Amino acid sequence: MTNPLLPPEQAERLLDSLDRIASALEASPSAQHQQTTDFSQAFAYRWQRSHGIHHAPHLIPVTAPQLIAFNQLCNIELQIERLYQNTLQFLHGYPANNALMTGARGTGKSSLVRACLHEFHQQGLRLIEVEKQHLDDLPLIIELVCQRSERFIVFCDDLSFEDGEHHYKALKTVLDGSVAGAAANVLIYATSNRRHLVTEKMVDNLEHRKDHQGEIHPSDSLEEKISLSDRFGLRLHFYSFSQDEYLIAVSQWVKSFGFAMNDSVRDEALHWATEHGSRSGRIALQFARDYAGRTLLKNEKLL
Repeated sequence: MTNPLLPPEQAERLLDSLDRIASALEASPSAQHQQTTDFSQAFAYRWQRSHGIHHAPHLIPVTAPQLIAFNQLCNIELQIERLYQNTLQFLHGYPANNALMTGARGTGKSSLVRACLHEFHQQGLRLIEVEKQHLDDLPLIIELVCQRSERFIVFCDDLSFEDGEHHYKALKTVLDGSVAGAAANVLIYATSNRRHLVTEKMVDNLEHRKDHQGEIHPSDSLEEKISLSDRFGLRLHFYSFSQDEYLIAVSQWVKSFGFAMNDSVRDEALHWATEHGSRSGRIALQFARDYAGRTLLKNEKLL
């Protein structure tokens, strides 16, 4: 008897086709009409692409976003100044650039975007967070907000693309290549731990192969990969903290929990950084939380 199951390759292609059909139905004007967004609910939103053909992608309000003030960020004064200025220009309706923040993990890239929202949300700034696998929906998001009076930052956190992922093409189109272009009230801010957002391989730098599978113009594919970062007008790089910079961050966070910095705290903080294999603002905050929690619990037991 013939096996009724499809071979894995055919089954995968069928599922991929069904997924594209479902996405197209979700993105259709009739589906979009089913969902409306009340922008008075919040000043931060997440883009949600629900599963199933009867569910349209839509914005979900984040009623209690995690915000941070500019003065809580250490050792990135230049980056703060440049993104602050860019965002201020944007809010006043003047020309401003899409921004890409790259560099060492935990050094304040995402926090800097959240600080912009903290600083400017009362002036009409709104933030929409979009996961990289949903970047194909950027035209839908822009169409949804382009007639609004608010100013929107579309935020893509921890952005990078592996070989075979093609969502970056939609991002490229919105950044620079679309006939419609981005709306005047929309900017894209993205963060990544990598300078080059799309994975490059050594084979990309080799001459094309001479057999029938070789690409005739391999340099075109390589140029397409490396051009994504270039489409962000403002590019900020973040560097790993030195020991002194790390301790400055520790001191600030420890004081925010009501404790003083001293030699004992300093030694514990350095040991913590060694255990975690990194010195950064994130590691400093994690240590401060641990130290404050342990100390408060210890003091409670002594009462």
